[in-house]
Amino acid sequence: MSVAAASQKLILSTSEKRRRTIFGVIFLLVGILIIWFFAFESKPGQLTTFGMNPGFASNAPTIPDLIFPTQPVLYALGLIALFMGGWQLARGYKSIGAMFGIVFGLFVLAFLAWAARDKSFNMVGMLQATLVRATPIALGAFSGVIAERAAVINIAIEGMMLAAALVSVVVASATGSLWLGMVAGIITGGVLGLLHGVMAIQFKVDQIISGTAINILATGITGFVVKRFFIDPNINDKFNHSQIFPPIQIPVLSAIPVIGPILFSVNVLPYLMFIVLIALHITLFYTRWGLRTIAVGEHPKAADTLGVNVFKIRYINITLSGMIAGLGGAYFTIGRVGQFDEAMTAGRGFIGLAAMIFGKWTPIGSLGASLLFGFADSFQQKIQILIPGFPSEFLLMAPYIITMIVLAGVVGRAIAPAADGIPYEKD
Repeated sequence: MSVAAASQKLILSTSEKRRRTIFGVIFLLVGILIIWFFAFESKPGQLTTFGMNPGFASNAPTIPDLIFPTQPVLYALGLIALFMGGWQLARGYKSIGAMFGIVFGLFVLAFLAWAARDKSFNMVGMLQATLVRATPIALGAFSGVIAERAAVINIAIEGMMLAAALVSVVVASATGSLWLGMVAGIITGGVLGLLHGVMAIQFKVDQIISGTAINILATGITGFVVKRFFIDPNINDKFNHSQIFPPIQIPVLSAIPVIGPILFSVNVLPYLMFIVLIALHITLFYTRWGLRTIAVGEHPKAADTLGVNVFKIRYINITLSGMIAGLGGAYFTIGRVGQFDEAMTAGRGFIGLAAMIFGKWTPIGSLGASLLFGFADSFQQKIQILIPGFPSEFLLMAPYIITMIVLAGVVGRAIAPAADGIPYEKD
């Protein structure tokens, strides 16, 4: 082994030990927090009720709610976190990220048990809201994955979503067809994706600048339409007032207790999100097109040498990226409220990019990160019922803090494709 290799191995070993120590301390602190702030604040005899039935009409049979003694369960959760922290310090886990997720889940469960003591909390309803609110974030993350795997940074996802949301509701309102509205939104995202591709691939404009320009363009145009046209009630009623996709209850599956109402009693957008997830995962890792995409993102010159058309792959991927973002944009109008409001995407495209990085540029990992953001969005609304006056801003900060931890490399390095953002010059 060379001196350089030995030095590199020593650095990695030191880094792993430091990471193991940091997370061991974090796990111990979480256990202490659960016991000190939650278990000690609870009283003997208090009960927590988790509602296991949806708060809406469902095919699923009614099952008993989950009722348990608050204080003993909190002590148990705290002790589990302490044990995991001690084990991490002594031996270390191979998958620190997975253990971090488990400890985070213990903390959230403890918080819910403490907040709902002597009350009832609809767990199933919140989990379904988590899936619904995670849908546009996940689609934004998938949009980023397919673009950046081909080494095109798509920071324009926010603008693509915003423009698609507007076009979707206008077409749906004018034609009376929600499906035509969805198709129009997808096409709008694809056109903006192609525009981004022309600037970044053909003219080699800095991809961050190009994406930012599209975001500004979409914000300006949609804001102009709202202020110039939708201020007229007649125009607003005709072109900015559509139906929304109704929930679709899949036979048999929707009747499964707990899981049925969460996964199989939603509208078409979450179903399409899962279809995109499966299709993207299979094609990216198990098809020739996916392998070529990965090669273009990692080493475009080598791919070109082997006969892969680098420019074609990048154009196709950035266009598909825009189309997926357009589907995510349609969620905000025809999938949720039936009308367009200025800047209604509220940064979900950027959050999708954060979820993509959190998920390490993989579809499944991106979905997991999106569910975390969706959970925080849903949870901060539900907790207001349990604890009136509780500052929801603290709950909204949690996933962003976790994202910063990931970006800092504490959980594990999130390494982008090697050629990401670098224009390709053909010899």
